[in-house]
Amino acid sequence: MTLGEAISIIKQSLITVIMVGGPALIASLVVGILISLFQALTQIHEATLAFVPKILVVFLILIILGGWMLNTLVDFSREVFTKMSGVLP
Repeated sequence: MTLGEAISIIKQSLITVIMVGGPALIASLVVGILISLFQALTQIHEATLAFVPKILVVFLILIILGGWMLNTLVDFSREVFTKMSGVLP
């Protein structure tokens, strides 16, 4: 395996991580901002008000996009193992 192939695998792994983790993180961020805005406007500072909606939204995203996330990870793993099989003598 050359240095270029290794860098390609690392680049592809980082892109895969962003693609798989991004939707849940972005949804959690948006809900967190909306909850913070709501708390600032109403001056209700309840800790569970910030965490429960974020958890529910992340679970919802995982339910909706879980199959796609799994397929993306399986495709990436299959490709890496295929490349690794060519490296071993």
